[in-house]
Formats: sequence, C-alpha cells, structure tokens
Amino acid sequence: MPPKGTKVDVVADKITYDPRSLNAVATGTVRLVYGPFTLVATRVEYNSKTGAFKANGSVVIREPNGNILKADSIDLANKFKTGFAEHVKALLTNNVTITAEYARRYEGEITVYTHATYTACTDCKTRSGRPLWQVVADEATHDNKAHDIHYVNPKLQIGGVTIAAAPYFTYPDPSVKRRSGWLIPDVKFGGAFGAGFAPVYFWALAPDYDLTFGPLLTTRQGPVADVEFRQATATGNYNIRGIGVHQFTPLTGEDNHEWRGALETEGKFKLDQDWNWGWNGTFVSDRTFLDHYGYDGREIAYNNIYATEIRDQDYVSAQLLNFQSLSTYVDQADLPYAMPFVSGEQVFKDVSFGGDISFDWSAYSLHRDQSSTPYTTVNHGTDQTRGVLDVNWKTQFTTDNGIVVSPFAKVRNEIYITDNVPGASSASETTGQILPSTGVDVRMPFISSSQYGQSIITPVFQLISAADQTNVNQWGNEDAITLNFDHTSLFLSDRFTGLDRYEGGTRANVGATYAYYDANGGFIRASLGESVHIAGQNSFVAGSGLSGENSDVVGNIVFQPWSDLSLSYEARMLNDFSALDRQEALASLTFDRISANLGYLNIGAEPNYGRIRAENWVQGDVKFGLEDGWNVFGGLTYDIGYSQLTRKTFGLEFDCECMNFKVAYTGTNDPFTHETEDKVILSLELATLGKATVAAGF
Repeated sequence: MPPKGTKVDVVADKITYDPRSLNAVATGTVRLVYGPFTLVATRVEYNSKTGAFKANGSVVIREPNGNILKADSIDLANKFKTGFAEHVKALLTNNVTITAEYARRYEGEITVYTHATYTACTDCKTRSGRPLWQVVADEATHDNKAHDIHYVNPKLQIGGVTIAAAPYFTYPDPSVKRRSGWLIPDVKFGGAFGAGFAPVYFWALAPDYDLTFGPLLTTRQGPVADVEFRQATATGNYNIRGIGVHQFTPLTGEDNHEWRGALETEGKFKLDQDWNWGWNGTFVSDRTFLDHYGYDGREIAYNNIYATEIRDQDYVSAQLLNFQSLSTYVDQADLPYAMPFVSGEQVFKDVSFGGDISFDWSAYSLHRDQSSTPYTTVNHGTDQTRGVLDVNWKTQFTTDNGIVVSPFAKVRNEIYITDNVPGASSASETTGQILPSTGVDVRMPFISSSQYGQSIITPVFQLISAADQTNVNQWGNEDAITLNFDHTSLFLSDRFTGLDRYEGGTRANVGATYAYYDANGGFIRASLGESVHIAGQNSFVAGSGLSGENSDVVGNIVFQPWSDLSLSYEARMLNDFSALDRQEALASLTFDRISANLGYLNIGAEPNYGRIRAENWVQGDVKFGLEDGWNVFGGLTYDIGYSQLTRKTFGLEFDCECMNFKVAYTGTNDPFTHETEDKVILSLELATLGKATVAAGF
C-alpha cells in the first residue's frame, strides 16, 4: 500500500477543485498514479480529506503485483485497501481472466467477486463468444495474503456444458509456484490390477525439497504405494521414487510372489563450468512389475553413474554401467555391467605438418553372469577388459584448380584381457596390438549456377590402407555388433560401430554426390558409391555388404520441391545391380489441414551383425485438421513378411492455447514374440488448472 504522505500524480484534460469540499474532479483522458497503483478512467473524483477515489468510464487499475482490473465504475478508499466495483474483469499475471458483476475489496488483501467466472482462454471461444472453458461460481474470493482463490458452488463448463461441480473449491493464485496440496488424480486400467485410482498429494516440505504421494488403489490387488522425493541443491537436483505392492492375488509364472516393487532415481549436478556428474537408476523386484502396473514399458533399463567434462574441443566421460531386464523376453544373465567405462578426446589444432592431432581413448571392464547372449553368432565372454588409444592426424588443403585434398593417418593401440570367450584358445587371454593406418580423401566439386538455381556435382575418391586386426576370436565383440552399411557410412575410415572390431586392409571408396538448390528454396540431393577391397584381410563377413572384393552399391536421393513435401529413397544393392539388399523410402506431406507420412523398409537378416530376422514393413501416419481446433489422427504398420498389422493407432484431439483434449487407441503386436498390447488413453489438460489422464490397457 502507498505509505503515509504519498502524493497523487494526475494527468487529465481538465481538473477542477472545490476548496470547501476538498473535492478534485479530473475529466477527459485521466491518468492517476498513487504509489505503486496506476488508474486510468474518463472521470475521477478525489477527496483529499477522506482519501476516497471515485472513478467511472472504462476504468483500468494496474496493481503492484501486476494484475490489471477493469470496471465500469469503482470506489476506492483507505489508500486503495478497500473498494467496490461494478462489471469487473480482472486480468491476472498468468493470463487468467476473472469476471464478475461486482467486486469488493477488504483491507487490501481480500477481494470478493460476486457471480464470477474464471478462465485461461483468451483466443479460444465458442461460437456464442464465450470462453471455451470456464469455472462459474456464485462467489470467488481472492486472498492476496494466503495467495488462494476460493470458490462457492463452482461449476466447470466446457463449451457451455457443465461437466463437473462442487460446493467449494480452492486453487492457488498465479503467484504460487509450489505448495502442498492435492493434485489431479490418475485413473488407469490394467490386466494385472484391474481398475486403479491414484489420489496424488504434493507436500512442499521446504523451498528446496518436496514429497509426492500417489498411492494406486486397485480392484484386483492391494494398494500400490508410490512416493517420490525431490531436492534441488546449489549445483543440481535429484529425485528418488519408490513403488511397491502387496498383491492379494499373485500372478502366475515368475511373478507369483506377494511383494513386488521398484526404486527409480535420477540426479544431475554441475561441478563447474566444464564438469557435470549424475546418475540414472531403476531397480526392480522382478522383470515385469513396472509394465504390469503401467509405470514403465521399457524392456531394458539403463543404469549408470557418470561424470563428463566438455571444454572447447576436448571431452572426458566416465561411467559405471548396469543394464536391468524389465521383460520376460530379456534374460538378466545375458546383460553385462561395466565397472568402469571411460572415454575421451583431446584435440590440438595446427600443431604438426599444417594439421591437427587428436588423441581418442577408451577403456572398459565388463562383466556378465554367463557367456551366452541373444546373438548366437556373436562371441561374448563373462569378463572383458579393454583399453584403446588412437593417435590421429589430419589436415586439408585446396589446389589451384579446386580439388579438396584431405590426408589423414592414425595409429591405434589396443589391449584386451578376457575370460571364457567362446572360440578363444584358452579360458583367459591377454592380447595387444598396434594398428597403423593412413589414407587420403580427394573431392572435386563442379558448380553450375543459373537464374533458376545451383547444381553441385562432387566426385569423391578415398584410398585407405590399414594393418589387419588379427586374432579377433581371442576377445568378445561387445560394442561393434551392429553394422548398417549405407550412404552415410561409405566414406568413413572405419565402418564398425564400436571399437571391439577394426577395419583393416587396403580399400578404395569411390562415389559421387549431387545437389541442386532451386532459387525458390527447393532442393535435390543424391549420392552413389561403393567400396573396393584391394589388399589385406577383409574385416567383414556375410551380410555386411562389405565382405566381397567389391562392396554393395549404396545410394540415396532426397527431393524436396517445397517445404511442405519431402520424398526420400535409399538403397543398398549388389554391385552388378541384380538384387537389392536394403531399401527404405519415406514421403512426408504437410498441406493445409493435412499432415501425413508414409514409410517403407525392406532389409534382410544379418545374424552376424545382430539383426536376427529380416524386416519388411510399411507404415503410415496421418493427421487431419477439422474445424475449430479439432484433429483426427491415425496410423498403421503392416509387416509384409508376417502378413499382419503390428501397430494401429487412431484418435481424436482438440488443441488450443488454453486446452488440450485427446482420446486415442493404440494396439501393438510383435509377430516374433506374439506379445500384444492394446491401450486406450484419454487426457484433458486445462491451462493453469492441470491435467487429468485415464489409461486402460487390455
């Protein structure tokens, strides 16, 4: 409130003053500033003896907290602490609007609105001009001291239809960032527990930490305890969530015990401007608990404790890794843990022969309970320790006729200590190698420009020679299992995805890239090429596309005539073009109210590289905008090899700036494991009030 002695500053077209009554009247365009308050009206009357204001004619008051009050007329007294207004509209700082027939203020802290409405809709209106949703109440009381808005007989109306009502309702005002209280409950359905209702209570214990209780009350099992603790510190934040249940009716199979539960935790902290550290962890009583009760649908949880440093072009990463099975289709004994896994890179610019030198290093110590894994063609041991150091040199120069030449060299140093690797000569092995390599990348772009656009054709030639990585059967392949040879990896000096395998021998990579850029913003990009193995041991085996003297030919093309349409196709084919080993096509369109994409993939099985079965499917998704913010959407995935739908989804959505409503169905069917899941989700989110979700799995 304005302190004693605060003067009233007035700017008006006309001001009259009666010294007998001590009344001053300002008319026209009146702007009055009284301490932190600003009042604008067409007529303002002020009595200097009583300190009372009377204003009418499009009255607007800006309060110290940022709220704006509009009214036809208003009476204020006691330094703006008390007052009365007619036909009021209050604009709060979080874009909420409160309207009322009358408003009365008491002692500067309490404002009572009669026949009030509350809404966060500014642009979203019904055809009758009303807000899309609003809370209508006989009375709304805004307590500025407690920072609450209390409603008497509130009704929630959406589209003019009442969908919920209560005798009383209290909600924090916009100044409240966090406070203890009940949140919107969750409702979900599942085969393991039946129907579930979760009342959620948030307990703000202190400014820097809090608790959330969300017990799930079920129809088939006991109540599921769900408690989460969160804390913010000066350097970061962390949370710990515990979930547990005592089942009334234990399930069959490996989950036939009464007590089930899980612990989830995550932390992120900053040590200084370069170093960060943290953790992620999921620990469960059994593999399927989180999925059965609708908390987590992952098959494998990734747990780690990590520290990273990023400084300029250098980085260091250190982790302790563990993988937790969350599915009956994944055997926990197959999953390893790494104690530790560290890697890093240091780059030194322009230090030798006009080029850059960098050091890449990596080390891990990995352990598992058994040597078998889902990849029957890939050797894994029970224990493996690896250290790798790469010393790299590279530079680049351009000749007078425009040829870009990029020579490079590398010396790789590696050591492995392994136990129980199938195929190794003994149960324990220690192996080390030094592997030098060198190469050159030569490119010559040809550029043609016209009034219609620009074309760039670039022939590319690489020649690389490297020592062979021998005795690979003496250690396991942990991080280089997968291999997708395509146009993105054609010109890599080492096409393995990890460090446990290394591409040796002498080979030439040849190809060309083409790009056309239209003056109107459209473009075409394409590439085509192959790799030729010249000498030394070929590091690849059948299924890779690189195992022969001449590799498969890989290429792609992307055509985007304008920003709303994109077409792409990529393929890997035999070098005589007689058969396709892989092809993928994608089309996406955004036009007026329609957005859609259509994709096709056909890729053969590569058991030597982790792909146990072939994939051959087509999928499409479409979204169509109806009138007034409504959308319908749907999608299908059809597995051509198994001749069945593996994914189907469809739904209805409404979206605007103050409300989102969605109802959707999703069904999945894994043709390999025959695992199916059907789910219906209904959600309603109202700006400033919160979100409610109902999920049913069956």
